[in-house]
Formats: sequence, C-alpha cells, structure tokens
Amino acid sequence: MKKIVDSQKAFFRSNQTRDVHFRINQLKKLKNILKENEQDLYKSIYSDFKKSSYETYVSELAHVYHEINMACKKVKKWSRIKKAKTNIMNLPAKSYVVPQPLGVVLVISSWNFPYMLSLVPVVSALAAGNTAVLKPSELPESSSHILAQLINKNFNPEYLKVVEGGIPETTELINQKFDKIFFTGSIAVGKIVYEAAAKNMVPVTLELGGKNPAIFTENCNLKTGVKRLIWAKFLNAGQTCVAPDYVLVHKSVKKEFLKLAISEIEKSRFSYENSNYVQIINDQHIKRLIRLMDQMQIHYGGGYDLESRHIDPTILTEVTFEDHIMQEEIFGPILPVIEYENIDAAIAQIKSKPSPLACYLFTNDSTIKNKFRHEISFGGGAINEAVMQFINSNLPFGGIGPSGMGSYHGEYGFKNFTHYKSILDRPTWFESNIKYFPHTKAKLILIKKLVE
Repeated sequence: MKKIVDSQKAFFRSNQTRDVHFRINQLKKLKNILKENEQDLYKSIYSDFKKSSYETYVSELAHVYHEINMACKKVKKWSRIKKAKTNIMNLPAKSYVVPQPLGVVLVISSWNFPYMLSLVPVVSALAAGNTAVLKPSELPESSSHILAQLINKNFNPEYLKVVEGGIPETTELINQKFDKIFFTGSIAVGKIVYEAAAKNMVPVTLELGGKNPAIFTENCNLKTGVKRLIWAKFLNAGQTCVAPDYVLVHKSVKKEFLKLAISEIEKSRFSYENSNYVQIINDQHIKRLIRLMDQMQIHYGGGYDLESRHIDPTILTEVTFEDHIMQEEIFGPILPVIEYENIDAAIAQIKSKPSPLACYLFTNDSTIKNKFRHEISFGGGAINEAVMQFINSNLPFGGIGPSGMGSYHGEYGFKNFTHYKSILDRPTWFESNIKYFPHTKAKLILIKKLVE
C-alpha cells in the first residue's frame, strides 16, 4: 500500500495533474471506458444483487456520467484564480485565492450503490487535480472486480488505482499518509477511519447515514406524497442512505395513508422480474432485517426468503420511538409508521435524536415548511419529495454530526478535494512605517481609525 501511495505522490509532484486539460482528458477517458463496457457493468452488478440494467443506469451510471459532464464543462471556471478584496491596512496590494489540489486521495466506497458511490467522489478528486486510490466495498464482489479490471487496465496506477480487498487491506490503506480520505459507509466504520486518519493528520470526509424521517401533515397532497415516498423507500430494496427510514403521519390521515401506501406498493409490483427490486446484499444483512421486524407490528408484507435474500416491501404500524426497530438505521425494505397529533411534538421528537443524513416533509402548510427549514438539523432533504435531492449536483450532499462531515457533488465535490490558497501580492514602490517600531501613540490612534 505504501508503494502505491508513494508512487502517486511522485506522480503528483510531476505537476501533470495541475493541467486542467489533462484532467478533462482523463475524465472523458473514464466516461468512454464506462460507456464501452456498460454491458459488463450490468452483468456484474446483477450477479451481486440482481439489480437490473435499467435500475443500474438510472440510479448509478447516469449520475456518474452527469458528474463527469459537469466537471468537464466547468472545471476551467472552478480552477480559476479568484480575486479577493484587500483590506485597508494592506493597501496598495492585490489579494487572490488559488484553487490547489490536495495531492493523493483515498476513496473508500459503500456496497449499496457500488458504481455511483465509488466513481462520483473519484470524479470530483480527479477534476480537482488529485491522484486517487479507490477501495470499493468487497461485499458486491463482481462489481468490485469489474471496477478494478476496467480502471487498472486503462489508467496509470500512479494516477488512478483500484485496490480490492476486505478489512486487512482497508486497515492498511487508512494508515497510509494520504492527503485526503473520503469514506462512504456506516457510522461504526467511519469512526475507525476517522481515528486512523487523525494519527497522520489526514483530513477526512465522512458520508454516513442515520434514521431519516418523513413527515406527513394533515393538509398534504396525500396521493402524490405517498407515491413519491413508496418509490423512494423501496428503491434498491431500501438499501439507500437517503431513503426515508420511518414515517410520522398525522392521526387524521393515517388510515388513508396506509391504504394508499399498500395500493402503491401493489401497483409497483416490486420484483427482480419487473426490474425494480434487488436482493438484500448478503445473509448477515437479511438476518438482521428479519430480527428488526416485530410480527405483531406487521401491517402489510413481512414475507421473506433467505435463500434468494428477498424481503417483501413491509409496513409496520403501532410503532413507538422506544421499539427495537427505531434504535438503528434500517437500510432495508421495512417502513415503520408512527402516528402523531401535534406537529411541534413530532418535530421535537426528531430533534431529540441524532441529526439524520436526510429529512422529508410532505405538506402544503407554509408555516410548517418554515419550521422544517429552520428548526430541524439534517444533512439535506426535500419538501413534497424524497431522495431526488441527491441527484441535483447544484446542491451539496453530505451529513451533519453523526450522519457525516463534508459534502460533495458538482462544484461542492471539486471544493471538497481542493485547498484554497490565499496570496497577498504587494508592490515595493510604496512602504508605510505604521507597522514598524517605534510604536507611538499617534500610530496607535491611526491604526484604530483604520480598523474600527
């Protein structure tokens, strides 16, 4: 691992990656490789958890292509030296900020969207002028292999390298002296990465998770809201970091909410055959999800098959915040529904919990919208929509507190992997004696007038 990092540091010092045209050419090359090998990418991810080519393109590759296109179009602008104002004490002088790549970065990705969560941060890192080591999750084995095969075969390993493996390889990687580590995954592993990086003073971006609430008020557009919620919840069989984890529904609309939710699930006909459902990633995860389901709370669904790693879309009712399922992120196709009467009490309950990665509100009440925007702490979210904020590259994506630190997507991704170097450029034809010794009362009076 040290050899890989050292070779990338040497390549970075050659200054090749500082050339914006070099970055654009490498990003275009990455896109072409992905396009030319889409069928192999589809086959690999299907073998991991039966994700269809349609779902793979829409929820994985489309966002990668979009990020590459945006970076190629705008990286020249993002990389420009930016003028800054000069304060009166430094006049006459010019001040400016120089975007500078950090160096050699490590991207550790999650298993649930193995292409998108691996490649989007890599695109940001390369656009910013860094070299990169990618460590994809080992759980979707075929997806990890195809990424390693395509990238390692076509790119100089001193510039871009995929390292496969499990805990031993990841442990060795995070103990190297990178210039930045970008991690997507669980809170538990995020803490390990953060601790290891701190020993080497390596800055870290953590994209973690949390229990994402969705609130339905009594005056929302229930039919449209439920349609959007059900799609967002059961996308990728609920294995989505920004999926609604549970729903708070006003007492007056709970009955109709449940009726519409069941109807929407049945209309959607979630299945592998219909190309809109996937397997649970492995045996450990499906067993964990089964343990979370209280049979007395199952309102709809609840069926599962261990051999095919399948769980039916499931709705739980009569759930309280004290129940076992409310103590951890679900990350699966199980939707707890909690009834509430008072919106302030519901918001207070959310605020009493760790800040989630995402939060969603379905309402037509402008007062409640304002409460949602200003009172609840969360990474990002949506009003009368769910999950779709993730694909808007003009919005920063990231968590807060236990749901993560740092953000990316679009220009925010470029900034994540960039150091903004400040420079003051003063001419030599003028010199004031105000800062020099002796320190007189008259000088102090003048400084106070200039500053205050």
